Amino acid sequence: MTAPLWTRDDFLAATGGEMRGDVAQEITGISIDSRTIEPGEAYVAIVGDRLDGHDFVEAALDAGAALALVARDKLADLPESGRYVVVNDPLEALRKLAAAARARTYARIVAVTGSVGKTSTKEALRFALERTGKTHASVASFNNHWGVPLTLARMPADTEYGIFEIGMNHLGEITPLVEMVRPHVAIITTVQPVHLEFFDSVEQIAQAKAEIFSGLEPGGVAILNADNDQFDLLKFHAKMAGVTEIRTFGEDSASDALLQKVSAQAGCSSIQARILGQELTYKVGVPGKHQVRNSLAVLAAVVELGADLALAGLALAELQAPKGRGAFSKLQLADGKADLIDETYNANPASMRAALAVLGETPVRLPGRRIAVLGDMRELGPDAERLHCELLAPIKAAGVDLVYLAGEHMHHLWELLPKGARGGYAEVSSGLIDMLIRDVQSGDVIMIKGSLGTRMGPVLEALKKEYASTDDVELV
Repeated sequence: MTAPLWTRDDFLAATGGEMRGDVAQEITGISIDSRTIEPGEAYVAIVGDRLDGHDFVEAALDAGAALALVARDKLADLPESGRYVVVNDPLEALRKLAAAARARTYARIVAVTGSVGKTSTKEALRFALERTGKTHASVASFNNHWGVPLTLARMPADTEYGIFEIGMNHLGEITPLVEMVRPHVAIITTVQPVHLEFFDSVEQIAQAKAEIFSGLEPGGVAILNADNDQFDLLKFHAKMAGVTEIRTFGEDSASDALLQKVSAQAGCSSIQARILGQELTYKVGVPGKHQVRNSLAVLAAVVELGADLALAGLALAELQAPKGRGAFSKLQLADGKADLIDETYNANPASMRAALAVLGETPVRLPGRRIAVLGDMRELGPDAERLHCELLAPIKAAGVDLVYLAGEHMHHLWELLPKGARGGYAEVSSGLIDMLIRDVQSGDVIMIKGSLGTRMGPVLEALKKEYASTDDVELV
C-alpha cells in the first residue's frame, strides 16, 4: 500500500495551521490550480500578482480536494461547510511544508541554475537518475518563489534523488530558495547576458547565480562550466562560500567531465567523454551542442550523487525536447514535408545562438532551405540593439537561407541582413503568418523563436494548423 504524501497531523504540524471542517486523514498531493486538482490533494490558495487563489477554493473543494490551505483574513468569504487548514499566509505555510519535506527525507538532492539550459538539464537529470532509484523533480519550469517550495512539498518521504530548478532575474532571489532545497550538488549551466534590464553587467548575473552555493550542504559539490567566460568568477564565489569540492565540465582539457568527441546526427548527438575518470560513450536524444555540454554536467552529478553512470548514459538517449524548447514536428505539404523546430518558449542571446546552431546542424532535404523565424528578445536593457545585431554572425554560421523577423528590436537585425536572406519582416509576430504559409516549401527546416512577449507560439501553431502537423519527433 502506497503511503500518503502527507498525513493530516504532519500537514498541520508543518504548516502551523488550524483545522476547520472535516479534513481527510490522508493527503495525496499538493496543488495550487483548481482546474487540475485531483481528489485527495491539498489546495493551496496563493495570492499572486493577477489572481487570488481564494477565489477558486470552492471549485477546488467541489473537485474533491482533501483541504484548502487558506488565509485567516479570507475565511469569512469562503463557504462555511469547507474543509480548511487556516494560516496567516498560505505561501509562507507552503514554505514551511517544503522545509518539513526536506527535513524528513534522506534523498540526495541536486539543484540547477544558469542563464539558459536549466529546464532541459533538470529533465536530463530526471531521466539519468530514475534508472537508479526513486526520483522526484519539478514539473515544467517551477523555479521561482512558489514553484520551488511547491516542488519540495510534493516530494515523497521515500524519494532517493531530488532534482530542483532554481531561477532568478534579480539579485537575492536564489538565496532563500537554495537554502530551502539544501542540495548536495549544485550545477550552474552557464552565465550569459540574460535579464540585463535588471543587472549592470554579466558579472553581476554571475554573482546572482553564485548564490546557489550558499545553500549547499556541508561537503557539497559545485559543478561549473569550464568553457564559460564567467568560470573564474563563479569558482571564486564558490570558494568564498566555503565550497571545497568543485567539479568542471566542458571541452577544456582540464575538465573533470571532458567532452572528447561528438557527432551531430538528425535529432540527437553521439558523444565520447571522460566523466570523473570514467570513459563513456553515449547518446543524447535531443540535438544541439549546448545539450551535449550540459549532459556532461548531468553525468558528473550522477557520479557525485552515487547513482549508476552507465545506466544514466543509456537513459539520455531517450530524451526528447519538450514543447517550446526544441521539439521537432513535421508539416505535411502538398508535395512533401517540412520540419518545424519549436523554440517558442522564450529567448535571450545565448539561447538564440544555441537554437540557430541546432538549425544549422539539422539536415535539409533539397530543394529545402534553413529558415529562421525570430521575434524580439526582451529584458536586455540599453544593450538590446547591439545584442540583436550580433545575431547576424550565428545566422551566417548556421547557413540560414531565409530569415523572418518580428519586433522593434529585430528591425535593427533586418537592416543588416543580406537582401537574399530577407524572408520577411513585421512589427508584430502575427504579421509573419501569411508570409510563412505562402513561402514554406517541401524540404524546408523552420526554426521559430522569440521571447514570450513577442508571441511566436501562435505563428508556430498557425503553420501546424495549415499544414496538419504530424508531431513526429523523428527526422527521416
